[in-house]
Amino acid sequence: MDSSAFWMSTCSATSSRFGRPTCEGRSPTSSFGICDGGSRRCAPEEDFETLAELSEEWDDEAPPSDAGAVPKTDLGAEIAELAAHADLAASITLNAKGQALLVALRQGFEKLSGLGANRKAVIFTESRRTQGYLFELLEGNGYANEVMTLNGTNTDQRSSAIYEAWKATRPSGEAIGNKAVDLRTALVDRFRNHASVMIATEAAAEGVNLQFCALVVNYDLPWNPQRIEQRIGRCHRYGQTHDVVVINFLNRKNEADLRVFQLLSEKFQLFEDVFGASDEVLGALESGVDFERRIADIYQSCRTPEQIGAAFDALQGELEEQIAARLAATRAQLLENFDEDVHRRLRMSLDATTGHLDRLSRALWELTQHELREEAVFEGAGQTFELRKPFGDTPAGSYRLLGAEAVTDASHAYRLGHPLAQHLIARAAVRGLGAPAITFDYTGHRARVSLVDGLVGVSGYLSLTRLTVRALDQEDHLLFAGVTDDGLPVDGETCERLFGIAAQAAGGASIPEEVTAVLRASLGRERDARLTEIGVRNTRFFEEEIEKLERWADDLKNGLEREVRDLDAEIKTARREAKLLGGLDEKVAAQRHVRDLEADRNRKRRALFDAQDEVDRRKEGLITTVEARLRQTVEAETLFTVRWRVI
Repeated sequence: MDSSAFWMSTCSATSSRFGRPTCEGRSPTSSFGICDGGSRRCAPEEDFETLAELSEEWDDEAPPSDAGAVPKTDLGAEIAELAAHADLAASITLNAKGQALLVALRQGFEKLSGLGANRKAVIFTESRRTQGYLFELLEGNGYANEVMTLNGTNTDQRSSAIYEAWKATRPSGEAIGNKAVDLRTALVDRFRNHASVMIATEAAAEGVNLQFCALVVNYDLPWNPQRIEQRIGRCHRYGQTHDVVVINFLNRKNEADLRVFQLLSEKFQLFEDVFGASDEVLGALESGVDFERRIADIYQSCRTPEQIGAAFDALQGELEEQIAARLAATRAQLLENFDEDVHRRLRMSLDATTGHLDRLSRALWELTQHELREEAVFEGAGQTFELRKPFGDTPAGSYRLLGAEAVTDASHAYRLGHPLAQHLIARAAVRGLGAPAITFDYTGHRARVSLVDGLVGVSGYLSLTRLTVRALDQEDHLLFAGVTDDGLPVDGETCERLFGIAAQAAGGASIPEEVTAVLRASLGRERDARLTEIGVRNTRFFEEEIEKLERWADDLKNGLEREVRDLDAEIKTARREAKLLGGLDEKVAAQRHVRDLEADRNRKRRALFDAQDEVDRRKEGLITTVEARLRQTVEAETLFTVRWRVI
């Protein structure tokens, strides 16, 4: 019965999409939850919280489909078949998919440990029964007292206890708002501060901020791509400081499930690492409800792999037309309304329709081609290569550079963090170059580089230095210094552009002492300019932080002073009204009310002084931080010096 897999992928904390699968495991065909030992029948709308919402959306979008309707004459056979499936489900004593979840969590937490992220995971499922089953499974398998749940009602005893404990921690006198909202807040606080795993239904896919968590498990993978985006967006949002790890469960023996995942990952690019790809593609659909309904029709109407394949081929063809039209329109607007410099900054160009490689990926690709020229066969158009034999711990096989196109099941994902890439970079970095002469072939270059136009037929010298600045953090900068044989300086950007042109080594070369002195002086100017940039950035940071701190202090002070003034006015009114009362008991009650108001006013006044102390503490911390940044250590290491010529 072992026929499914889970895929693990990661999403950069500074981008908005997700990398291709990097880890694989096993899971079973189904996910049966347990509800009172299987004896109680749960109403569908109770078990699946989104049922009513989906039904309403489907009814609004289109009339019900008759596809897959069962003739009345076959109802008896259909009922018997369903009963047999129910009996089979009830006979299962070991849920292999649940066991696979334990493996997935262990691997996911190992990935988080490597990223330096918190040991926290949110598991999404569509059924409360499955939620209950997973809670019992994890509690009994190494996660005791680390698991909590969140759903649409949160009426269980565990949630109520968490809510009561949360209320008890509130400052005295703080108002408690809407109970449903406060209950969700209490559960999120519990997850942030105490629990390791939160098992959530679709109720947690919206309105919950979980940027302190970097592991998302789609135990049940929705068909609607926008719902998947919402789920992942709970963790992958502003404030997330680590790559987000995403694990999807998939039945590998179900043809329809495989095609759904293919559409979600390749056509919708939900798990891609290119900024904005999914936004463009999802925009072509306007609503994921229609897509979800089409998938449901295929599941209902198709019974054989051939029927499933044909139906999905037709759906995929329609989607490709819609997506291509949307992308073409978006890019046309960019090309028509912005100049070439903006195209470059937006990483959009005329050839972007055939695939995009950012600057860093292109450099990695060129380095890989050079380092593996004897060990691999390269296919440049698709940024793929075939590694002929194992390279260290890296297996032989097909590799595709991430950012070029979707990685097929037969290819390995290749990126900057891949062990092979890291090994090649390290090997190239320690290779000695001596003092070679290099000839750049600009006449054979595929495109015009305006900065290099004036250097054809010119020769000279250039040097590359790594500048390392250490303070609170470490910054590395690459500084070029160049000079022509005529003694004219060549700026750093032009030197860098030269290395984007094909070149050939032309033997060794000696570096005259006077040239070394010129390059050293040029490097000194570059170094001073870069340190000045860092100083300006630190000054701007300090000024902005001080301004924010002062604005916060002013808002806090003004708010408290306003509350004190309001209480003063209220106290005067209460005293005046107390004098007009006739009965002693009424006067005593009125004076008690006045005393409560005066006590509240005194608390506000003390809070005003406490707030000023907090401002002073924050200023001191900010000053300490800036002082640490000013205590810099600067190191400069010359990586190479070469003689160059452009033809």
